Amino acid sequence: MERDALRALQEPLKQHYRDDPDGALVTLTAVGNLGEGITCSVATGRAIASAGLHPATGGDGLSLCSGDMLLEALAACAGVTLGAVATSLEIPVRGGQVHVEGDLDFRGTLGVAKDAAVGFTAIRIRFDLDSDATAEQLETLTRLTERYCVVLQTLAHSPSLTISRAASR
Repeated sequence: MERDALRALQEPLKQHYRDDPDGALVTLTAVGNLGEGITCSVATGRAIASAGLHPATGGDGLSLCSGDMLLEALAACAGVTLGAVATSLEIPVRGGQVHVEGDLDFRGTLGVAKDAAVGFTAIRIRFDLDSDATAEQLETLTRLTERYCVVLQTLAHSPSLTISRAASR
């Protein structure tokens, strides 16, 4: 997509959100259906993803690990955001990869060690880009990608989170 096409697509939305800030408030949803064994299926919009235990916690490796899915969502969001920023600023990027790694200590989630964290203790993102951009352009691209990537910012600044339960009999 060219910069002018992206701007033409986004400008009416931006103006609408300036005029009506409440119009920009959207609630995204996801529903997981508990499955056989220890699995949960989630509709991704294109397919059904079946998540299960990671092999390090007793899973058979046939189901997706939700930790992997989180990192995949981060990689996808960062890649889309980088592409949009590059397009908007006309920074030449022919292609590349987004690498995301996350460190886990499974003693925490298995309740083996109370001092072990449950969840990721570190996440790293690396962009390997095919680009003739200057070092300054690439720095700007990275900084703005970090600033505008929804998943990255959600992880960096934990949102309010509530948990509730409903039981049917």
